[in-house]
Amino acid sequence: MRLPVIQQLMARVDYEGIRKLLAQNPTLANEGLPADEMNPIKAHPLHRICDGVFAKTYTDEQAAAMAKIFLEHKANVNGYVLIEGKDSPLTAAASLHADEVAFLYIEYGADIHHPGCHGGTALHWAAWCGRDRLVQRLLQAGADINKRCFEYTSTPLVWAVHGYKFGGRENRHHQLECARMLLQAGADKNIPNKEGYKPVQFLEAEDADMMALLA
Repeated sequence: MRLPVIQQLMARVDYEGIRKLLAQNPTLANEGLPADEMNPIKAHPLHRICDGVFAKTYTDEQAAAMAKIFLEHKANVNGYVLIEGKDSPLTAAASLHADEVAFLYIEYGADIHHPGCHGGTALHWAAWCGRDRLVQRLLQAGADINKRCFEYTSTPLVWAVHGYKFGGRENRHHQLECARMLLQAGADKNIPNKEGYKPVQFLEAEDADMMALLA
């Protein structure tokens, strides 16, 4: 399967090509794009831009510049109709390490409270991935610090701790700082997940820094 022309332009970070094609055919700003040449499952272009950041096809900054062109050509910042359990472009950005893209979507009015995959909001995902700058921005925008995801009934603080402990080396970023900011903003460290585990109960002696925060 050959990728759509606009997706090829995205892969080449061809800003002018994207701008020209969207000017000629504005409907492309909201037309679903496949995951790749082998996977035909489609998602909104603003989501696929985030996939490219995670795949390191282009930088976060380049992705934000491309996303802005789509938004200027009337791309819906929330993607399609928001459906609980389905990622919006913002929750995709938060989970795919596309911080600059997420900042842009927030600036354009993205719904920061939408529960995406596993019921995690953008704040849940940013905390799990250790994206401290994005956590800070979401807190400034009024994200619910104690909102529970629907699959695990866990707060963003639980997600930060879980991402720190179980996310793996590739996902270890600034979860400690994310947890610190959540606590400073008033996150309740005693809210358990559906199995009854509080954040500190995921940790062991080797996790002294995080344990000290939650003591």
